[in-house]
Amino acid sequence: MSVALVERPSPVELVETRPVHARMLGGIPVADHLSRGELLIGQRTGEVGSVHSWELVTAVDGPGTRMTTFLAGCPLRCLYCHNPDTMTANRGVPVLADDLLARIRRYRGVFAATGGGITLSGGEVLQQPAYARRILRGAKELGVHTAIDTSGFLGRNADDDLLADVDLVLLDVKAGDEPTYHRVTGRRLQPTLDFGRRLDALGIETWIRFVLVPGLTDDPATIASIADYAASLGCVTRVEVLPFHQMGRGKWAELGLSYELAETAPPSAELVASTRAIFSSRGLTCF
Repeated sequence: MSVALVERPSPVELVETRPVHARMLGGIPVADHLSRGELLIGQRTGEVGSVHSWELVTAVDGPGTRMTTFLAGCPLRCLYCHNPDTMTANRGVPVLADDLLARIRRYRGVFAATGGGITLSGGEVLQQPAYARRILRGAKELGVHTAIDTSGFLGRNADDDLLADVDLVLLDVKAGDEPTYHRVTGRRLQPTLDFGRRLDALGIETWIRFVLVPGLTDDPATIASIADYAASLGCVTRVEVLPFHQMGRGKWAELGLSYELAETAPPSAELVASTRAIFSSRGLTCF
């Protein structure tokens, strides 16, 4: 239940004034009826978020059937990003937290039957911490399992109250050394490592995700560093090695962005197997 934090009508209170033929995002109303001032207030309080899309998926983004919601905006510029259209916040649409939670409520039976729940992804979920906090708290009040898919680079944005409502973190570790991480993302690795250690201290279950890209992230030394790091965290219950693919290439072209990996082939089955073996050798459960 949202609580108005300002004297003037809040974005949530204006829901009933929404036009009958409002724009929809996969069945969720888009808050086009809000003024710029109302949007700014709503974003600050977490009542409104910039959402790119959402989907129901099984066997990815966490256990069971998941309602994965992709928030818009990300501080990283990963060379292999397959959702470059989520990199900037203005590529999303405004969605009220209450409207997203109403959609989550509809799938409680599915989640209960499959052991699933919701996953907030992106973009980068922690670029909109107030919105994420409100959605996660609302989902927990509904008895729904919660997960966030994050690079951890903005881990400082996740306060203890937000993390208290997170059951699972999918932590994307792009590389195990600073030079490779910077080449992949344009950013620093250390914030990700620090966030993972914080999750461990809080006892929050974590799955490590690593994208294997031939010629970019396939150096055994950087992989071994990730494996050693994952093995040092008691909260890590699973590691996922995700083979690079070209499925997002067309989006880069549509956006007029330069795609540096156009000639990069997916990793061979042998490379994937040897990479997983590095993680397994540390006693980690690897897929």
